[in-house]
Amino acid sequence: MNPYLLVNFGGPRDLEEIPSFLTELLCDRDVIRTRFPTFFHNWFFGRIARKRALKIREDYIEIGGRSPIYFDTEAIKENLSQKLNVPVHTFHRYLTATHSETLKQVEKTDECIVLPLFPQFCYATTGSIARFFAPSKKLRWIKSYAAHPAFIGSYQRRIRDFLNEQMLEEKETLLLFSAHGVPKKFIDQGDPYEQECRASFNGVMEAFPKIKARLCYQSKFGRGEWLRPYTNEACEDILKWHEGRKNVVFVPISFTSDHIETLFEIEQLYLPLIEKNGLKAYRCPALNLEPYWLDALAEIAKEAELYPNDLLVRPSALGRLRNKILPDRNNLYS
Repeated sequence: MNPYLLVNFGGPRDLEEIPSFLTELLCDRDVIRTRFPTFFHNWFFGRIARKRALKIREDYIEIGGRSPIYFDTEAIKENLSQKLNVPVHTFHRYLTATHSETLKQVEKTDECIVLPLFPQFCYATTGSIARFFAPSKKLRWIKSYAAHPAFIGSYQRRIRDFLNEQMLEEKETLLLFSAHGVPKKFIDQGDPYEQECRASFNGVMEAFPKIKARLCYQSKFGRGEWLRPYTNEACEDILKWHEGRKNVVFVPISFTSDHIETLFEIEQLYLPLIEKNGLKAYRCPALNLEPYWLDALAEIAKEAELYPNDLLVRPSALGRLRNKILPDRNNLYS
């Protein structure tokens, strides 16, 4: 059987790695899209990254001085290798110190199946990694699993278990699904991310008919319109739409591992906005290393349809792909 490549953003493994991680992230032109020449884009956003690194250093200290993403991804790799009985390698997009080993492993293979830890496809996440490897012919991709029953079932169980642990009644609870935001222009240019987040939201909510819920988007960066509603605004206006529910549970629907956006942003920035309005606020953990999630990933790895690398690259990044359109993944698992 072909080996698998488990791909993720990575995350600073210690405080010293924050500047290089942010520099790689902000210089990624699938994430930050400008018309600047490459040398100026990299210089400009490199400066921003260094300044921002100083600012968020304290945020990382609050969550233990590192991001859990790298370590979770490595643990998942070991588990999947045993479940699938094949080699599983990892690629951490913004941890350049880890790249050489991954590239060596990929080079040794005739074909490799790529499993992203991003449930919903976006050109700024899965697409960015696909462009990193372009024009490789060795990679066959699982593009997304936003509506796959194994993913949906995992988050349904995660939420159900959390409600039981906290002894929260459905009729008194509101679920605030918070996905990572992207600029609205990405969607206007054909990115299916919003559609896929909505598919995940709708799928998970089929198990909770008594609970009121809303899908929002967090982590806006820079100017311009991003996907709405913004999570912070939904929190500030909670009394206008909570319909008397006294418990608000945040669900990180686009994240499979807890990291700075959940452990700090939701905990330190959003929960207090809810609580100051007299409601009780909770953060449901991401799927992390839950055994049923690891089983679900193995199921997805074996069942999902595979696509060539070039099909996942943003059309403007590869001119020859201009006329190719990503299929509607809402129907992949029907």
